[in-house]
Amino acid sequence: MTDFIQQLNEKQRKAVLYNEGPSLVIAGAGSGKTKVITFKVAFLLKNGVSPSNILALTFTNKAAREMKVRIAEIVGEDITQNLWIGTFHSIFSKILRKEAEKIGFCSDFVIYDAQDSKNLIKTIIKDKILDNNLYKPSFVQSIISKAKNNLITSKKYLNNIFLQERVAQMKDIYISDIYLTYSNRCKISNAMDFDDLLLYTYLLFSKKNGVVQKYWDQFQFILIDEYQDINYAQHEIIKKLAEKYRRICVVGDDAQSIYSFRGANLSNILNFREVYPDSKLFKLEQNYRSTQIIVNAANSLISKNKEQIPKVVFSKKIIGEKIKLFSAYFDYEEGNIVTNRIVEMCLFGKYEYRDFAILYRTNAQSRIFEEALRKVNIPYRIYGSISFYQRKEIKDIIAYMRLISNPTDEEAIKRVINCPNRRIGNITVNKIITAANSHNTNLWEIISNPFFFNLKINSTTAFKLKKFCLLIKRFIEKASVQSAYDVGKMVIEETGLINEFDKDKTPENVSRIQNIKELINSLHTFSQIKSENKMISGVKISDFLAEISLLTDQDIDEKENDNFIKIMTIHASKGLEFKNVFVVGLEENLFPSELSKKTPQEIEEERRLLYVAITRARENVILTYVKTRFQNGQFHCMSPSRFIKDIDEQYLSSPLNFSCNSRFKIFKNKKYTIY
Repeated sequence: MTDFIQQLNEKQRKAVLYNEGPSLVIAGAGSGKTKVITFKVAFLLKNGVSPSNILALTFTNKAAREMKVRIAEIVGEDITQNLWIGTFHSIFSKILRKEAEKIGFCSDFVIYDAQDSKNLIKTIIKDKILDNNLYKPSFVQSIISKAKNNLITSKKYLNNIFLQERVAQMKDIYISDIYLTYSNRCKISNAMDFDDLLLYTYLLFSKKNGVVQKYWDQFQFILIDEYQDINYAQHEIIKKLAEKYRRICVVGDDAQSIYSFRGANLSNILNFREVYPDSKLFKLEQNYRSTQIIVNAANSLISKNKEQIPKVVFSKKIIGEKIKLFSAYFDYEEGNIVTNRIVEMCLFGKYEYRDFAILYRTNAQSRIFEEALRKVNIPYRIYGSISFYQRKEIKDIIAYMRLISNPTDEEAIKRVINCPNRRIGNITVNKIITAANSHNTNLWEIISNPFFFNLKINSTTAFKLKKFCLLIKRFIEKASVQSAYDVGKMVIEETGLINEFDKDKTPENVSRIQNIKELINSLHTFSQIKSENKMISGVKISDFLAEISLLTDQDIDEKENDNFIKIMTIHASKGLEFKNVFVVGLEENLFPSELSKKTPQEIEEERRLLYVAITRARENVILTYVKTRFQNGQFHCMSPSRFIKDIDEQYLSSPLNFSCNSRFKIFKNKKYTIY
């Protein structure tokens, strides 16, 4: 037996060594599930399996990178180069680029983010002169996304029972028309959205062209992390890929299934053994993260759920402190209680700010804690706010890069044609869109040949379009011979985007300039790393775009020296761990959410959400609730969450709350004022 296998406990070892058929690894919180997948891949490689025959799927790029690094530490970096490890979307986009022509796309297709998708839908609704109140872009976008994740194409959408019911109610009768137009416009622009990466992969594997057979032979071993989070489309694609060899290992925890709003279906993991009757079941039940009291409290909570795979999670770590439960009269007092507790634990418990996380059910709750922490000068960071690549100034530059890489990209054209201001207004843009629709072509064709397509514009506007067109063509020409870094610098300099902010150096504009410079740094680093890996001298813009288009809101990379409080929703905390966790706002209609109380299944998911929150903690858990909360312009009396009663009282303690008038004096050269 390979030496590194000895690092596993008995149950982990059995899960790693079994590779003859399908297997389900149910892994409790903190039980080392990622270690099992990592070691299983390493074990296969050590036993002669080709790296290109192994497919390992994760839900975040960060998890994929960490897994690859850990495997490389065991088997060597050279062997891991050809491993297929990544998120569902990154792996499937790679396959789709290889097979693009078979589904009517070019291999350099762009990937629309949620905002690009929403903007296109908004344009289509406007073009069709539909009621904005009935056909809100975000609502239409969610309907189309749900259809795609259920593998319903735009052409099949009208035959869907769900749609027929809505049509019968005289609502949304034009959704199918919008969906069809949206799909056609994306195809003309050689663009896919995130949901398309799943839909088109399924359609590709469903075609009778031998493609799926090719990937059967390539991916002879399939491993999937966080299986409880997969949706219907992902489930069906994996079924197709595993059809021949059936060497599929899925790892997950049904007690941590919290993403139904993203399409995750708990039944996928609960019914795995029905889909694969010959599968082996392994249970990882030892928690290596949390104290015994935290694990036992979490167990007592989740035991109230009916839909679950039975397991008994245990910890051999110290017994630890009881979970503390604080109540506050008002919501602002809740912020003060949490802040006071952090100060006390930092002063007397030898903790640092980085050791704390404040978790809540909804983003709107962050304000109270931000204000309380600011009063005592405690640094914090909120996760789930706008990411670097979603900032306007960055999206503008990225849109130029997208247009250079793919001139048919409709959303990129609309974003940059008048950015910075070229005096090409919305009226002209709408004329271009109308002409493109009537001639069934893309916007770039119209802009490049306005008079050929009889575009109704005057000579001044024609000159502006020509100037814009020549600029983009020059960029395209340079991009064919220059690296992504060089082209990115050229775009920033020659478009004058950075000059716009340099004229008026407000704090916001200074921040924007810093962001643009950071993008240049990112391009340089990316080009350097990729050049070394590919052993080539020039990494193209398309490589950079493919990389950043697949970043997700869950890809949180933390620096060890960042000493601040982490504040985030519980959903955002999934996969993370902290020494001390505050779970705040434990009140009825807030947690469980008022919007998630209609069915027993929804209540059970809310309970799983609290289970996830509690099991993020290694040493201490503090729960808080308020008796009065200010919402929608008035005070509301609140009741403690039903979930508090679900936790066995032997694991809870309710210490006296801090006095709101108490004050800490100067201590260790820092002034902490407790309000």
